[in-house]
Amino acid sequence: MTADDHHDAMMESPSETLRRIFDGQSSALGSQMADESSRYDALTHASFPKPKRTRLIAVANQKGGVGKTTSTVNLAAALAQHGAHVLVIDMDPQGNASTAFAISHSSGDRSIYDVIEGRAEIADVITTSADFPSLDVVPASIDLSGAELEVADLPNRNTLLKEALDRFLEQTDTAYDYVFIDCPPSLGLLVINAMCAVTEMLIPIQAEYYALEGLGQLINTIGLVQQHFNPVLLVSTMLVTMFDRRTLLSREVYGEVKSHYPNIVLDTTVPRSVKISEAPSFSQPVIAYDPRGIGAIAYGEAALEIARRSQHVLEAIDARRK
Repeated sequence: MTADDHHDAMMESPSETLRRIFDGQSSALGSQMADESSRYDALTHASFPKPKRTRLIAVANQKGGVGKTTSTVNLAAALAQHGAHVLVIDMDPQGNASTAFAISHSSGDRSIYDVIEGRAEIADVITTSADFPSLDVVPASIDLSGAELEVADLPNRNTLLKEALDRFLEQTDTAYDYVFIDCPPSLGLLVINAMCAVTEMLIPIQAEYYALEGLGQLINTIGLVQQHFNPVLLVSTMLVTMFDRRTLLSREVYGEVKSHYPNIVLDTTVPRSVKISEAPSFSQPVIAYDPRGIGAIAYGEAALEIARRSQHVLEAIDARRK
């Protein structure tokens, strides 16, 4: 054996190293680490196809605590990390998506609130993420909570965001691949604005007993928006979050959601993870905070699925236009 052959033999992937260390032991931790390492390697080498045109996606569920904002920021970050140009619009007065990207959004700061009220354009309030150079954010502040009442009497109150976003996308030099709108956990005017501004809905669903409760109400609201304002709107994606593969309940919830919506539920599930919960307090998506962890890997895999489905989804949207 030459020195080069010996060197090649010594080179092994992280997953091979972990398997060798834990080989022969019934170590759940060892096999889990090996699995995560090989999944991370696969993601690193995966090709994320770009959509032929901008995909406009609102992320909504009126139930709180389902991982809506977490999913928005991490899917956006994962796609940006793999070469896409992404715009995130925070439409939640809590401003959690803005926090996750370390964007200032105190009361009085210029934000999407000023855009909705007609005092500013999106180009005036947009900021680029420090962690992801191809990801831009339009922040929200608590001031946005007053917008629903303040614009309630306007004849175009349902399409204020759409008009501003259309103007921005026509004028900007950036060819965005994805626009994500993070919606508040309600079915009010802000969410209606988001639904009118996009062509797709992404619905995160928590893997818990009441997962499908309330989903009917959301689907009904989407149906009303389709009927009255936005006929091309498509529920393109559902993502099961807070999944615990050790429990029968999580698997049953996933199976039931998948049986109801077989073509739109992603194969990837997002697990419960301490790192996912910790990341926002460090003003980062988990993609940046713990890139090799299971949470970041899961969101990376979900983003890859979304990217690979682009052609099919855009064709379905085009079919609705006819």
